[in-house]
Amino acid sequence: MAAKGLQTKEKIIENALHLFSVKGYYNTSINDILLATNLTKGGLYGHFQSKEEVWYAAYDQAVAIWKGIVFKGVSQIKDPLERIETALDNDLRNYLGADVFEGGCFFLNMLVELSGQSHEMNTCVLDGVMGFSKAILRWLYEADEKQILKPGLDLEQIAKFIVTSINGCAALYASTRNAQTWEITLDQIHYYINSLRK
Repeated sequence: MAAKGLQTKEKIIENALHLFSVKGYYNTSINDILLATNLTKGGLYGHFQSKEEVWYAAYDQAVAIWKGIVFKGVSQIKDPLERIETALDNDLRNYLGADVFEGGCFFLNMLVELSGQSHEMNTCVLDGVMGFSKAILRWLYEADEKQILKPGLDLEQIAKFIVTSINGCAALYASTRNAQTWEITLDQIHYYINSLRK
């Protein structure tokens, strides 16, 4: 019985994630979720108390998918700058460019839609974006400690610039679906990161 309940919950999350990605949070109704999952309201509310609660579960699933793609193979790389480059390659090529979510970058879409609408949900997404910036910053500090970087660099600004660049790329890619958008951005980021080396 518990296994069936878990399968139902996973089915709700998977279908809701797809709907939120394609239609957006506010354009997805509870009825849309019920139709996609073939559940009754009782079946849905047996697992989640509200659409917002479904969204948080879908968001967590989106984060897990993103992390599985972006950080794949990264921990084995000794050079912290190469680690950054690999994570960014994975993000733009294997997440964004692979159209993992039919609606485009789930996180960018949610940031745009939820801004000014739901402070709590928007903050949740922003915290995730800042978390990636912090990971990049940690690797930059490691590169600095290993004396790989040129002296006197503002590492916090560099980390923020990199994350802003990839999010700008995601926005442009969403409007064009042209692979050159992320290919050019990757070339520019690789050039920029290598310019930080001594």
